[in-house]
Amino acid sequence: MTHDLPAAQAFYSEVLGWRFRPGTLGVEFSIALADRQPVAGIGALSPSWRVAVAWMPYFAVTSADETAARILERGATVAVGPLEVGDGRAAIAADRDGAVFGLWQGQTLSWAVGQGAAPACLELRTRDAFDAAIFYAEVLGWASGLPGTCDVTYEHDEVIVRDGEQTVAALRGGGVETAPDPHIRPRWHVHFPVTDIERVTATAVAAGGVVMPVTPTADSMGCQAVIRDPDGGLFTVSTPQGPGLVTGRAVSHPAPV
Repeated sequence: MTHDLPAAQAFYSEVLGWRFRPGTLGVEFSIALADRQPVAGIGALSPSWRVAVAWMPYFAVTSADETAARILERGATVAVGPLEVGDGRAAIAADRDGAVFGLWQGQTLSWAVGQGAAPACLELRTRDAFDAAIFYAEVLGWASGLPGTCDVTYEHDEVIVRDGEQTVAALRGGGVETAPDPHIRPRWHVHFPVTDIERVTATAVAAGGVVMPVTPTADSMGCQAVIRDPDGGLFTVSTPQGPGLVTGRAVSHPAPV
């Protein structure tokens, strides 16, 4: 969600090579395309809404109302909805440590994880990765053993969420709720795969973005850099060098929007 939709489209078109088409939710919402495939959505915030611009993952669910009830039962927050949005039903929530995420009941965009410029992986930085894994497993049905659900493993002090053989999310500790830096506070990070981080970061700066003063790392999610777009939205670009980013079949959850 952004305060200036045309400016956001221009920035991400320049930096990530996206093109845009109208969405089904009205003129203030557009679908980003990479190689003619839908990869994300960008919507315009009302000028009266004094909320931070941010990328938010939406998790596909069978029933937004039942999932919202499970969120509340576990001491977390449902801030908006569930409510009808186009042909679907949506809600915005925050987990027990304050990380914001969305729920979507209805038809989802479809893309191949790690392919092209589609979101490669989600990363949750939180206070306690194990506690967060229990929360999301209970709320979203992870590790339930049912067909179509994600598997969860605990590896090297972090929680890995897989759809089949593909890593779709990593949950890591180290988030601090009271930190003034929003990069450190518990939040979901959206990783977009790129082949040349230096070129992408230079293009982002030329287009009005800022490369955050975080030392690029090389781990299971590849080499990384964090970028703040001109309206304040944070996102991560990663080179798919490690086993955590795998190309392959399409999945509909998580669905970053």
